[in-house]
Amino acid sequence: MLMIGEVLISDDVIREQFLCNLTACKGACCWEGDLGAPLEPEERYTLEQVFEEVRPFLRPHGLATIEKEGLYTYDEGSGGYATPLIDGGPCAFMVYDEKGIAKCGIEQAYHAGKTDFKKPISCHLYPVRASVDERVGLQRLNYDRWEICSAACELGKQHQLPVYRFLKEALIRKFGEAFYEELDAAAKNLSLPLR
Repeated sequence: MLMIGEVLISDDVIREQFLCNLTACKGACCWEGDLGAPLEPEERYTLEQVFEEVRPFLRPHGLATIEKEGLYTYDEGSGGYATPLIDGGPCAFMVYDEKGIAKCGIEQAYHAGKTDFKKPISCHLYPVRASVDERVGLQRLNYDRWEICSAACELGKQHQLPVYRFLKEALIRKFGEAFYEELDAAAKNLSLPLR
């Protein structure tokens, strides 16, 4: 376990290797699981502000779900808010590209220059999950193993790319450049063997 500022980081974030392989998984993280993308409190407000710019990028089923359930739903199990799911399956913001790979409609709007909100930080940080450790009042970063990402683990090993380096942009977005630089320096000093 590593601590940078007020953030506890699991050794697996440094040791495990990962590189998304969308041609293999087809973006399964957008439709697998039993909860939509967890949202931070400010992201709910942001979604409300950017929705009209995102709307043209969404599929009819997603729009119908958002119309019925709202831009986000409350999950009693986690005690937080998440994006709604279409009939308990895919995220309402999921779209497909021309190759049939699931993508985020919010991110498609971002790439088209329609919004400066890329996507929920929980998606951007995946396969790392951020949570608050209530016992000590600190944020925790844990590597989340999921079978649908096995091809990403293999590709990460081929490129010898630790999870935290794969997530450089997301970690900087969440915690800032100085945090990432300190994490990178600490990881190099720890010399943990890659898995």
